[in-house]
Amino acid sequence: MMRVAVIDDEPLARSGVITRLAAHPDIQVVGEFADGPSALAGISALAPDLVFIDVQMPGMTGLEALAALEPEQRPLAVLLTAYENFAVRAFELHAVDYLLKPIDDERFAEALERARQAHPYRRGGLPPGTAAAPPPHNDDENSWLTRFVVRVGRRVAFVEAAEVEWIQADGDYATLHVGDRGYLLRESMGRLSRRLDPAQFVRVHRSTIVRVDCVAELQPLSNRDAMLRLRDGTPVRASRTYIEPLQERLRGRVGFIG
Repeated sequence: MMRVAVIDDEPLARSGVITRLAAHPDIQVVGEFADGPSALAGISALAPDLVFIDVQMPGMTGLEALAALEPEQRPLAVLLTAYENFAVRAFELHAVDYLLKPIDDERFAEALERARQAHPYRRGGLPPGTAAAPPPHNDDENSWLTRFVVRVGRRVAFVEAAEVEWIQADGDYATLHVGDRGYLLRESMGRLSRRLDPAQFVRVHRSTIVRVDCVAELQPLSNRDAMLRLRDGTPVRASRTYIEPLQERLRGRVGFIG
């Protein structure tokens, strides 16, 4: 039996979630709350396994309410929202999914199933899909970012960092290149370069990061920049600002041509 609390400042939204949950005999609704402060008190008192929680609430957002809880108190969470610009923060708080309003019945069932799959891991450790967690400390080799959460249509997808071949700045976003697929991530290049394992990734331009083992060739240019060719043939320009550390990383891996 999974114990669930429903948190939303809109009564109709709460009743809609509770009605859907009533169709599942393995779910017990243990409480409902209309704002962040009462949700904090209720979660501490009831210790639900899972919360369906609205992101936008007056006084305290759903994300702020989850962040205010100690990690060991924080339940699994499915976020309810009309917005799509919080996926990274949601992932850091170990949300298992989020649902766009108005809620689609099929997506609701998928989110609940993800919570069921994560539930056995909640007390013994982090649920599956939480490797990114908080930003890493550079002195801990085990805390580098190992996966990304990205938005694909109405769904959330998880992309392993080890599968990303290169990353390109795209306005306020970054594009993760994985084979012939590109995934948009709302993240700055500076923060990404600090969160990725330097043994695997190197910044080669203010707008580009590459995975070291994907570089096949490096050709110096007359202006002290360089042109890289990745193993799939993709050309990537490297700025002179990053050439020296780049060459140190690539020494013994690639030969200089031209």
